[in-house]
Amino acid sequence: QVQLVESGGGLVQDGGSLTLSCAASGRTLSIYGMGWFRQAPGKEREFVAAIKWSDGNTYYADSVKGRFTISRVSKNMVYLQINSLQPEDTAVYYCAAGRSLYGSWFRSSKYDYWGQGTQVTVSS
Repeated sequence: QVQLVESGGGLVQDGGSLTLSCAASGRTLSIYGMGWFRQAPGKEREFVAAIKWSDGNTYYADSVKGRFTISRVSKNMVYLQINSLQPEDTAVYYCAAGRSLYGSWFRSSKYDYWGQGTQVTVSS
């Protein structure tokens, strides 16, 4: 089992920046990659970004390219840097980890472990 705990969410003004953190514990050696998803009120959960542990390759949703940056320090910490925040970025952001994600980075069903989420609210 892998446990994930997100932190760093909060209330930010339009145009501001935020860094979300995800701490992983447990059987982290089994992780192939980790990702971030978000869910806005009344909407489905959507893919934001992901990173492959072995080579650090990153993957982004088109809607966030250029503003979001995913990074990792080890198999225990992953970050999501968010710049130029917009009101439409308001959502609960979830960290997720998967054991077999090849070719499926964007599919939430392929991730095995999930955090509890952290709220990001952008005020206009």
